[in-house]
Amino acid sequence: MKPFASLLMIFIILNSLMIMNCKSNSGESKKTPLIFATFAEDQEQLHHTLILAESIRTFAGKFKDAPIWVYIPENLKEIDRGILNKFDSLEVELKTVQAPEEALKFYFARKVFAAAKAEAEAEEKAGILVWMDEDTIVLQEPKEFLLEQNLSLGYRPVMHKNIGSLYSEPPDKFWSRIYEKLYITQSSLFPMITPADQDTLRPYFNAGLLVVRPRAGILRKWAEYFPILYKDSILVDMCEQDRLKKIFLHQVALVGAILNTLKQEETVDLSLRYNYPIFFKAMYGATKEFDSLDNVVTLRYDVYFSNPEPDWARKLKGPEKIISWLKERLGKK
Repeated sequence: MKPFASLLMIFIILNSLMIMNCKSNSGESKKTPLIFATFAEDQEQLHHTLILAESIRTFAGKFKDAPIWVYIPENLKEIDRGILNKFDSLEVELKTVQAPEEALKFYFARKVFAAAKAEAEAEEKAGILVWMDEDTIVLQEPKEFLLEQNLSLGYRPVMHKNIGSLYSEPPDKFWSRIYEKLYITQSSLFPMITPADQDTLRPYFNAGLLVVRPRAGILRKWAEYFPILYKDSILVDMCEQDRLKKIFLHQVALVGAILNTLKQEETVDLSLRYNYPIFFKAMYGATKEFDSLDNVVTLRYDVYFSNPEPDWARKLKGPEKIISWLKERLGKK
């Protein structure tokens, strides 16, 4: 009886494991492959999200029908009926988000907490969450957004050095404090090259495009780390002395969230065709022009269309269909 009982027990255990695996796979199969999400701080950014949503529905290929979530602050709930109708026609879901009052002293604070909320809400619904800034436009099917199974993050480096830390030089007092407060180890640092000025930096991720597996918890960790930085008196003093540090402290917090959550081999630097910064040289300076849309998958336009050059469309190279589509929508309120 003992050998039979042992075999029976092994059979029961194996059967239970098979059932659990089937349930797990069934749960995964019920998820949508991908959700797009973004945040709008004000009415102008809300207008931008309409263009982003329309671009997804027009050009995103097999992802064109994916859910689109737009997060807005509570004080933006009173939205013009006409704009709401446009969101309804594009099947965009509007969601509200709050941020701690003390965080609002720093730029882009609500975006951090919106990203964390989006990740939490997407975990049971999607295999991948694509978090994008509202000044993004999708021009082709974003195939690289479907991450390989061993990857949990697709990212792009920051556009240019800005307040970043050059890989060839010792970290300054600001970055040394960041590494100390967030317990970032030297061994987790690796080089990345900025697209606009070709500088080699220590990890400094662009917060305007993050392709994440929600289960990894990167964006929620971002919302945990940001308060650690904006509550630190030494960093606050540094931010008061240097406005750029105050503007981009949220993006600095993202560094810790990623490096302390994932190994480098669990991340991928998306190709140059993603997060392509049109007219970046005209706005901030660069080693090259960003004026060709040939093969661009997603573009960013930042603040350019707040005061664009009258002939901006003629300066763009690429498919005439795409340029005409952009011309009809950008620079208009």
